[in-house]
Amino acid sequence: MMIAYIERFVYENDVESMTDPETIEQNGDVLPLHGNVEFAGKDFGGVQSSKPLAVIKPSTTDDVAKVIRRASRSPHLTVAARGNGHSVSGQAMAHRGLVVDMKSVEYGIHVDPTGKYADVSGGALWEDVLKRCVLGHGLAPRSWTDYLDLTVGGTLSNAGISGQAFVFGPQTENVTELEVVTGNGDVLVCSSNLNPELFFSVLGGLGQFGIITRARVLLQPAPDMVRWIRVVYSEFSEFTRDIEWLVTRREGESFDYVEGFVFVNSDDPVNGWPTVPLDSDHPFDPTHIPRPAGPVLYCLELALHYKNEDPLSAVDKRVERLVGGLKFVEELRFEVDVGYMDFLLRVKRAEQQAKANGIWDAPHPWLNMFVSKKDIANFDRVIFKNILKYGVGGPMLVYPLLRSKWDDRKSVVLPEGEIFYLVALLRFCFPYPKALSVEEMVAQNQEIVQNCTKNGFDFKLYLPHYSSKEGWKHHFGNQWTRFQERKASFDPMAILAPGQKIFQRNWQPS
Repeated sequence: MMIAYIERFVYENDVESMTDPETIEQNGDVLPLHGNVEFAGKDFGGVQSSKPLAVIKPSTTDDVAKVIRRASRSPHLTVAARGNGHSVSGQAMAHRGLVVDMKSVEYGIHVDPTGKYADVSGGALWEDVLKRCVLGHGLAPRSWTDYLDLTVGGTLSNAGISGQAFVFGPQTENVTELEVVTGNGDVLVCSSNLNPELFFSVLGGLGQFGIITRARVLLQPAPDMVRWIRVVYSEFSEFTRDIEWLVTRREGESFDYVEGFVFVNSDDPVNGWPTVPLDSDHPFDPTHIPRPAGPVLYCLELALHYKNEDPLSAVDKRVERLVGGLKFVEELRFEVDVGYMDFLLRVKRAEQQAKANGIWDAPHPWLNMFVSKKDIANFDRVIFKNILKYGVGGPMLVYPLLRSKWDDRKSVVLPEGEIFYLVALLRFCFPYPKALSVEEMVAQNQEIVQNCTKNGFDFKLYLPHYSSKEGWKHHFGNQWTRFQERKASFDPMAILAPGQKIFQRNWQPS
């Protein structure tokens, strides 16, 4: 019998093909259904909800394939791969379908120190990959996300970006081989040379073409320490000039991590000055803010890696050489030295605080966008300085990425031009008087997108979610035909990732 366990959420009308409401049968394997699966009808966003028929906990890749093959025998069943449930718009849900819990697949993390790569399960958390590689071998993946309690397969299905992406590209550019279960139920190994069309389709493919069950992740020697720096700007033009200068320097001639964020020019503890300092001994002194500063300010966040044996004087010199030409407010500079793993797990500490405050489980109607360089100044004027001048109840990230670091054979769509910006509005629902309701936050997100469209900004949603086929066609633009052709090849019955709402079951190309 297949080693798998299924928890079932029973509701009024079971799928027609499920003739026995207590089991799923596949080639003689009978999988019992039991328990409560309400958790699989929710996600981190807390805005969408659905009613899955069952949650399946597969032990092996073959189990995953059997579930998809079983679904293909029904005219209605769909299958969604769920990692850590960190989607924000129901992307990992399957209404009246099957949700596959990828964290249960028993593959693990296998490091090859000589080849400098790790073979990891698609359901492995990046935090576990970090600990195994660094503590066990002194190696680390080259590209990260800011938050590491995400699964490998989940981030590779989108892109996976953070402050290292200007050097190494997103996480999708730092894997050399995948094992994938397609919507046809086939288990295939793929790379740029072996089954390349599947490889390029799945990376950034929003889960539409296959479920990633294993990935080969590139590694490099891990540093011991990080010099973590934040500097403040009052003018957006100076902020963008400096941050673009840093990300376009040759490798080895800049910092190892470059990000930025917008914050409110006030003492608001959630959105304002108190969010900038890195330690309590060095508070934010607002008397240093230039008098003509507007409603929002800008913070450039930097990190330089080094080894324990490196003299701190040498680290200081490298830092000063890099920041020497930057035009930040000199008195508003904050820096600390932290361990490499402590730096990468910095959001984990924020998560622990949010859980203690009871806001981690509240809704998070986040909005993530890529905005072209040519429009980012107007975006600042229209959005940051106007619509968002009071903040979003969480970080407002803004930093540049380089198109040349992204392989356009993969499924991610980007704005035009070499330089484009990530804008991430990471909203939290805070129970204090100025906070917006969830409905108001969603409406404000829609207002932002509408303003970008009305002003003719060149932008794409990152972690996209549209409710109409027209929205998706506009999102993919001239890549829509390629996206449809890939769907027809690898998931022709549209079994996979129904929560994205791109294709209906048994769709027809158009």
